[in-house]
Amino acid sequence: MIFETLSRIVAHYLQKEVRGYSPLSSTPYNLLRETIRPGDVLLVEGSQRISVAIKYLTQSTWSHAAICIGATVPALIEADIIDGVTEVPLSKYATYNTRICRPHQLTRDDTEKLILYLKSKIGMKYDLKNAFDLIRYLLPQPPVPSRWKRRMLSLGSGDPTRAICSTLIAQAFQHIGYPILPYITHDDDCFPEINTCKSKELMQIRHHSLFTPRDFDLSPYFEVIKPTLENQFNYKNISWIDTDETTVTTLMEREK
Repeated sequence: MIFETLSRIVAHYLQKEVRGYSPLSSTPYNLLRETIRPGDVLLVEGSQRISVAIKYLTQSTWSHAAICIGATVPALIEADIIDGVTEVPLSKYATYNTRICRPHQLTRDDTEKLILYLKSKIGMKYDLKNAFDLIRYLLPQPPVPSRWKRRMLSLGSGDPTRAICSTLIAQAFQHIGYPILPYITHDDDCFPEINTCKSKELMQIRHHSLFTPRDFDLSPYFEVIKPTLENQFNYKNISWIDTDETTVTTLMEREK
């Protein structure tokens, strides 16, 4: 009981917005809404204190992941540190830097299985032990060797009735047998009679607790979808504002 109370206090602290955060170039919401489709993973550059810790450990822009479950009325399923696993509107991230990662050629049948699996997890609590683990990397951030950082995100209690954003999504894709970043080994089948060996590639599932938001960006099995480019972008149609050197200097000062 005491642990749960302390965890919630820490969770609310981690959810506080970082002062001075400003998205560099968020995708216009209408384009995001028209482009995203069920099964797509939406990566988010968060602006909370928890985002700072995750970005530090993953050395990545992306600190949160959600997954699209509806196209007509765009909706996402995510694991939130306060509310647990919930369904939220796409508009929640209208003003954030985002990236769509699309599983390549995911079948309609597997998309439906994926969504049903995710919906079955709605109501699960966030693994609040993860909140205690993450706060260590804010006060202050320690000089952690790169090779340890991924392991340090394998955090929390390990309770199967609790979730973390990227592990929830990783579990869903593992449920339908879709790869993200599997371990790859090679097995050689040799045929002595013809003095030939044939190498066969084998994939081994990586434990879901080791996945981070950036892994969907890095995965060779997910396409990076940019709504602006999907909307017949043509740089020849851009109307540029003429700027002199003084104006450019002013703009640079504003960015600092």
